[in-house]
Amino acid sequence: MRQANPKLTALAGAVVEPLGYELVGVEHVAGGRHAVVRVYIDREDGITVEDCALVSHQLSGQFDLEDPIPGEYELEVSSPGLDRPLFTVEQMRRFAGHRARVQLAEKRNGRRNFEGALVAVVDDALQLQLDDDEVESLPLALIERARLVPQFE
Repeated sequence: MRQANPKLTALAGAVVEPLGYELVGVEHVAGGRHAVVRVYIDREDGITVEDCALVSHQLSGQFDLEDPIPGEYELEVSSPGLDRPLFTVEQMRRFAGHRARVQLAEKRNGRRNFEGALVAVVDDALQLQLDDDEVESLPLALIERARLVPQFE
């Protein structure tokens, strides 16, 4: 799976976790003058705007000291939301049985985008049960993005 810069993720974790939050993941979207660092946090009883503001303030100070990314960027701190991004194998295992959208870096079987139920992670591949009950094996190294699909009943 594609991850943000490991130094950036480690630095964010060192700030977020002592504050009592789970670091869900970090995205770094390079865009010249409009680069964005998006940090997703969570905790058992949910995330408030005040939680995001607190973490943003703490991260800002630490990022200013450590300067983990060259150039200017915008820092965003957010809850993972209903369409929670999945950053790690552990998160994929934790949400087994849930529907997810997965985007690959390159085509596999003629397509890059897949949607289905998370089954398991086996031998460095995500097993995703598609709507036709076929199980697609997607190599973790090719996964660009994975997000849960909200289910409303």
